[in-house]
Amino acid sequence: MRIAILGAAGMLGRRLAERLAAEGLLAGETITAFTLHDIFPAQPVSGNFDVEILTSDFSEEGEAERILSQRPDVIFHLAAVVSGEAEADLDKGYRVNLEGTRALLDAVRKIGGGYRPRFVFTSSLAVFGAPLPDVIPDDFLLRPLSSYGAQKAVGELLVADYSRRGIIDGLSIRLPTICVRPGRPNKAASSFYSGIIREPLNGEEAILPVPRTMRHWFASPRRAVGFLIRAAEVAGPGLAIRTLTMPGVSATVEDEIEALRQVAGDEAVALIREEPDPAIHAIVSTWPKAFDARLALDLGFVPDASFEEIVEIYCRDELGRA
Repeated sequence: MRIAILGAAGMLGRRLAERLAAEGLLAGETITAFTLHDIFPAQPVSGNFDVEILTSDFSEEGEAERILSQRPDVIFHLAAVVSGEAEADLDKGYRVNLEGTRALLDAVRKIGGGYRPRFVFTSSLAVFGAPLPDVIPDDFLLRPLSSYGAQKAVGELLVADYSRRGIIDGLSIRLPTICVRPGRPNKAASSFYSGIIREPLNGEEAILPVPRTMRHWFASPRRAVGFLIRAAEVAGPGLAIRTLTMPGVSATVEDEIEALRQVAGDEAVALIREEPDPAIHAIVSTWPKAFDARLALDLGFVPDASFEEIVEIYCRDELGRA
């Protein structure tokens, strides 16, 4: 089995490749090869695998065909322009997030000859928009209020339609905000959710741009990788529903801060500086707060137990601390 990961140099893509290589199996089949693609060079995986590393903008003409030239059995599509950047640069967001996704799906169709890979597309909670109930059910309507959300919503529809036509066995999963992300902040509007935990744990000041009452839906990187793997396991011709909202932890910023206090004490919390940013607030305030993700739970997707566990996972996985 060959696995293709687009966005393989990113945090989730890298972790996904490492876990798949360590386990050596996906959906009961032995993994023999990887195609790892990103705009920056991805790290090769360890083990007895054929590893192809490709570096390009996958939305450019001909790149989707090149990425799929080895006919991967499973495609994980994690590549995207993130929310804040997609809102700031309309052309780039639509070129990559929408036109690039369509080009990738069409590259599968052009291969033909019975080729029907499993296709896991990472969508976003940004497909929803206010007014929202406090807890959103699985059948709630889509109404994105950002360009990024609109691009992801169309991506979901494309994956569902190409699956209906028998071109792919696709599944779109709406990931919670991944927290705590390692490394430096990115251009996502949600970046501060990780920053107010990560930076204090590393002895650095963190900026909080929204009120402490802001509530959101979270998952740890470890759980997010588990969601991706489970999506590839359950996707198939018998799957009736082609889009799932992932289970997660609903927490306010204040809940985050208290979890940080439990793990690292008042000294860490004192490193958080409140500095309101109306632009960020305008984006994230339209995002959902909690979900009844019953369909995903019934299919075996497992969330984190609490926000405290999310902080503890970061301490163990990234800082080597108990």
